[in-house]
Amino acid sequence: MTLKWLAVVVATVSMTLWATGNVVTLAVNGGQLPLLVNLLALISAGTAVILAVIAELHERLNNRLSALTEFLVARLNEIETRTGDRNTGFVEGYLLSHGQDATVVPFGRRGRGAAER
Repeated sequence: MTLKWLAVVVATVSMTLWATGNVVTLAVNGGQLPLLVNLLALISAGTAVILAVIAELHERLNNRLSALTEFLVARLNEIETRTGDRNTGFVEGYLLSHGQDATVVPFGRRGRGAAER
């Protein structure tokens, strides 16, 4: 059972027990349950309702993020299939048209050792 529905069940049971307890106490004694019992039931029901609302909002947000992620992945795959290796071919074509071979130049040492030389 998800958190949302568990909170709804807790709120329903809490309010049912509160109403039943007050009705039975009113019928038997002509009074009501002690204030602490009433407050405990109302606070637990209110907290459960707030928890259910937050759980529903979290579920909606998670669904939207999942849909957005799927859309972005599909869009990026579409862009990848359209472009392919055009950039690689462009660079190789440029280098070949100028008659230059790409030379590999090593980087110098970095860090403390480079300053000491």
